[in-house]
Amino acid sequence: MDLRLLRTFITIAEQGTVSNAATRLRITQPALSRRMQDLQRELGLRLFDHVGRRLVLTSAGEQMLSECRSLLGHADALGERAQLLRDGDTGILKVATSPVQIEAVISTFLHRYIERFPKVQLKLIEAVGPDILAMLERGEINVGVVPLGVPDGDQRFSSHPVPPVEILAACHPSFPLRRGSHLSISELAPHPLLLLDPGYLVRKTFDAACRLAKLTPNILTESRAPSNLLALAEAGHGVAVIPSLVLTHRYEVRVARVVHDGKPLREPISIVWDKRRIMPRYIRDFLQMLAAHMRDVLPIKLEDAGRRSLGAKRSRLASRRPAPAR
Repeated sequence: MDLRLLRTFITIAEQGTVSNAATRLRITQPALSRRMQDLQRELGLRLFDHVGRRLVLTSAGEQMLSECRSLLGHADALGERAQLLRDGDTGILKVATSPVQIEAVISTFLHRYIERFPKVQLKLIEAVGPDILAMLERGEINVGVVPLGVPDGDQRFSSHPVPPVEILAACHPSFPLRRGSHLSISELAPHPLLLLDPGYLVRKTFDAACRLAKLTPNILTESRAPSNLLALAEAGHGVAVIPSLVLTHRYEVRVARVVHDGKPLREPISIVWDKRRIMPRYIRDFLQMLAAHMRDVLPIKLEDAGRRSLGAKRSRLASRRPAPAR
């Protein structure tokens, strides 16, 4: 169907007369009348009644008016999307990920992306695993960073795997726990444990490993905030079990990988998007740039975490020293 005929119909309905509509569309009245005749013939409907000098919509015309406006709205949106695909540097990008990912990964990445795409309006949304996939399905976000990735057999989404996140144990340097770069869950279980809320995948993975080892962990507290766990660990109240993304450099703690049967406990992570939706260049580039950045920063090395923690400790000690006398 010729969209010009639909625009002619809508304009006549809004203007009320052929002459006003012809002036608005900048065509002659005979040409406009022919268009209307063609549309009515194609639809097999009479769209207007003549009432004096005005044209009044028939009942069928009133229903068709709503449908035509909706169709033209979709056509205009298609044109806008095509323009975005041609330009690829202007639009809105909505990204959902966990608070830990935002703090440790996204915060150090955004400057690079914004410098490349200054016209893109970027919106960050805090969410976790299943919620992110549901937001993608509803079209509320463009990109999500989720643990595990896309379920097998799900044809709606595509994913880009990135290096996994490891599970760490963090405690005060003087805490009575064996020193070393690796600690087994059997070594951790008897000590007061500071664990994340059961909704976190880190917690689910740790609990599953404890069940496999037939251990009952000694849980002191649970929290949705890793910072709370690290503060308690720094104060000597127990051992915090956290993902390696959590920044430990603000705390006086020593960290070690948590292992089971000699293997580190890890969480797979993926960047996901809805492959059924149009993806302009600024989103495609975001996916590639973020994946490259995550490959650079993950997995976080224990020696780096130790140096950061030691540096933070020295900074705090220095800040407590009195200023030299003058």
